[in-house]
Formats: sequence, C-alpha cells, structure tokens
Amino acid sequence: MQQKILNIHQQILEAKKSGQKLLAILLDPDKIVLENLDRLILKINHSPATHIFVGGSIVQATILEELITKLKQNTNLPVVIFPGDPSQISPYADAILFLSLLSGRNPDYLIEYQVQAAPILKKTNLEVISTGYILIESGNETAVARVSKTKPLNRENFDLVLATAQAGEMLGNKLMYLEAGSGAKNAVPLEMIRLIAQNIEIPVIVGGGITDLRGIQNAYNAGADLVVIGTAFENDTHFFEL
Repeated sequence: MQQKILNIHQQILEAKKSGQKLLAILLDPDKIVLENLDRLILKINHSPATHIFVGGSIVQATILEELITKLKQNTNLPVVIFPGDPSQISPYADAILFLSLLSGRNPDYLIEYQVQAAPILKKTNLEVISTGYILIESGNETAVARVSKTKPLNRENFDLVLATAQAGEMLGNKLMYLEAGSGAKNAVPLEMIRLIAQNIEIPVIVGGGITDLRGIQNAYNAGADLVVIGTAFENDTHFFEL
C-alpha cells in the first residue's frame, strides 16, 4: 500500500465541487503507543475517514517517520502532515499543510518557520498545500495558543474572522482551516462556519471541540468541506461505531 497519493488538493477541490464531505483523523505522535498501532489502524480503516493528518503543536516523540511509514503500509488513505514546526516534516507522507497562523501576529508562525521549512520541503516529493490557519476562542487555553504565544480570535467577532479568512484567500491560501484547538471546550460556532463558507471560494476545514457524530454532521451542514477529529477519536477508538 506504500504508494504516493498524488494531487490531494485537487481531490479536495473536486469533492467540494461535487458536494462530497471529507473527514480526517488527526494522530498526534506524542499520544501514539506503537504497540497499539495495528489495532488503531484497523479502527481507522473501518471508519468513514478519507484522510489521516499527523502532527501536533509539540511533537517530542521520535516515532514520526515510523508512524507515517506504518500508516502508508497499512491504509489506502492519504497521509497529510499537520505540522507544529519544521521539525515535523517527513518525506514518507503524501502531503503537508503549509500552515500560516493568520489569527496571530507571531512572526515565527506567519513566515519564519515557513522560511525554515522551504529548503527542507524542496528536497522531498511532498505535495505542499498552502493553508490559512485561524484559531478561534474555545473557552479554554489550547496547546496551539500556548505554544504559538498567540491569542485566538473572539468567537463572537464574526466580521474579524471573515476578514481574516478573506485576506488569507487573497494571499493565495488554497485551504482555510478554522480551529478551536485540541481538547477545546467549545467547537467553532456553526454560524461562523456558515459565514466563512459562503464568503470564500476555497475549501473550509474545521477542527477542534467536535466530540460526537452529530457535531461532525452539524459542521458539514454549516458548510465545512472537511472535518478533523482528534481528541475524541484518541479517547474512544469506537467513536464511529453505532
């Protein structure tokens, strides 16, 4: 199964055009026990997931490449790196979300880490997908906010979030990621998802604070093209079983 999956961005665009909703399971290497990985992969293969994201705000574990290799060997799903910094790059994945933290003003996450990553990425065959990343206030401090030293955008300031997403689209981002954060108390407001989806052309990804199947469906109904599940699946690998 260890075959590169090409044109993931194009596949996302085609899914959006056809109305197909996508689902990514986010795996944080720091929370993975390799001895349990076979069972976890089996659960992923029996889930409705269309993508696997790998990464975290801080990845201290040294198993990133082993994890990605195992996933590539045992699933047919695209494996996409969701990096917290340039150390989380592996040539064995299919693609990487080239993130810019548009909601913050920390230059490290707006351009510095991207500059550091660029020469590394040039030496790989990874599909690089420029992605605007907007952190939305969720009721508690998340790892993203803590590590990036930035404040999330106010969940009630819809105008600012919309302007930020539109600016990201104008800058050339190919995807827009609305993030409440890992372990968020509250998910991204559905009205906010709807507003963004109706006023930008690029696909909208939504993650953080979604804890059940109804939450996934609600995000889809509001206009999300791809929903990301992380903590809820980590805590309950039977998440998708009825």
